[in-house]
Amino acid sequence: MSLIFNSRCRVGWAARRVMAASISNPGSLKHGLSIWCPQMQLGSLNRSGQASFVASRSFRRSFVVASSYANENREFVIVGGGNAAGYAAKTFVEHGMANGKLCIVSKEAYAPYERPALTKAYLFPLDKKPARLPGFHTCVGSGGERQTPDWYKEQGIEMLYQDPVTNIDIEKQTLTTNSGKLLKYGSLIIATGCTASRFPEKIGGNLSGVHYIRDVADADSLISSLEKGRKVVVIGGGYIGMEVAAAAVGWKLDTTIIFPEDHLLQRLFTSSLAQKYEKLYQDNGVKFVKGASIKNLEAGSDGRVVAVRLENGSSIEADTVVVGIGAKPAVGPFERIGFNNTVGGIQVDGQFRTSIPGVFAIGDVAAFPLKMYNRIARVEHVDHARRSAQHCVKSLLTAHTHNYDYLPYFYSRVFEYEGSPRKVWWQFFGDNVGEAVEVGNFDPKIATFWIDSGKLKGVLLESGSPEEFQLLPKLARSQPFVDKAKLENASSVEEALEVARSSLQVEAAV
Repeated sequence: MSLIFNSRCRVGWAARRVMAASISNPGSLKHGLSIWCPQMQLGSLNRSGQASFVASRSFRRSFVVASSYANENREFVIVGGGNAAGYAAKTFVEHGMANGKLCIVSKEAYAPYERPALTKAYLFPLDKKPARLPGFHTCVGSGGERQTPDWYKEQGIEMLYQDPVTNIDIEKQTLTTNSGKLLKYGSLIIATGCTASRFPEKIGGNLSGVHYIRDVADADSLISSLEKGRKVVVIGGGYIGMEVAAAAVGWKLDTTIIFPEDHLLQRLFTSSLAQKYEKLYQDNGVKFVKGASIKNLEAGSDGRVVAVRLENGSSIEADTVVVGIGAKPAVGPFERIGFNNTVGGIQVDGQFRTSIPGVFAIGDVAAFPLKMYNRIARVEHVDHARRSAQHCVKSLLTAHTHNYDYLPYFYSRVFEYEGSPRKVWWQFFGDNVGEAVEVGNFDPKIATFWIDSGKLKGVLLESGSPEEFQLLPKLARSQPFVDKAKLENASSVEEALEVARSSLQVEAAV
């Protein structure tokens, strides 16, 4: 499905400037400009999570200019200081629309950075060359320029740090921040990302020594515990659990992972694939407690965590606990703009427009049409943060009308610290539906192909070459018919990939 907006709502930038000149003084663009579209109707969601549009009251944009606004740059405002905001800023600069026009409001103390580093190289011991800012500011993760705080100044982008937005007035097009600042926007991009899911305080979720990771301050706090720790318990067998546990091995700490599922990364790994990774972790001294539920975290006389008690009555000693049980979209005051209860997040169309004219949502917080699978999705991943930001800004600034066509992509890198006997890096593209065919013995390569109704729907590869990794998205997007028996009989990962590659050539010839 796709969300449909009346094409008459789109107005080119040249026309917008002419309109601005006719309704305001020459400086009005600095205070924000958006076009009101009377044909647009507010969005709603039916029970299936699909978008529908229903009639609602007329909505007229405001062009009021007030000297009390705290932001100088008012034409475009981005709320959120994560990866999506950084890549959006980059796209504004590329189109010559940042200088004096763009303001970014962030709850963090730092300019946007590549957040995946926080559970990877940032956690390495000091003698193993850990990552530190400014080394991983956006956009180095995709090979772009490092956007340090000075870069934003040089580009004329106004940055407001450590002051999250607490309220929005849609009709007046204003935002209020935690410190009481009143901000004006013409077009607004919501890029607030996610917050870590936490344990309740009543079961010890806020004890000293209990950590959650979403930002640099969180990671710094965890490093402080690792430096003096002995026994680390990681709760959660997903991305964060696997990456933090691998980093703890680098500190030579007694490390245990606890999770309620049957195997690691259950939402993606097959049981067979997970067993390979679990053995690798066990070979590095990591212990597993599977199928377990947490009753509470116990504190010592000094108020610091000393153990994790399970529902079965057993307990595991710990002086450091890392909770990685997922995240939830940081919707905050923007929930009333249009919240999708099925997948979470703010409902948008294929160009990241919400049901409110001039308001967009990108990255982790956006519930968007996943075009190739015909469903609404919300994706918590850096690749989507980057791509959604770029697509949204291009749609906002140009005549770009293509709907976002995202190919799901996930990856992880662990045990990459200096001196590690084996570095691990896998990539996955597509959808893990249908029957899985596993090829390879994990020394170091292994591949898993998901086949549904004869079509290759998804593929995961461990320790591939650059050329092999480049093949994966081509396979997942094309979804060619593949000979399952040939895959199963392949004697190596290389042979299996060649089988899949040849299926692409057959599809192209048909």
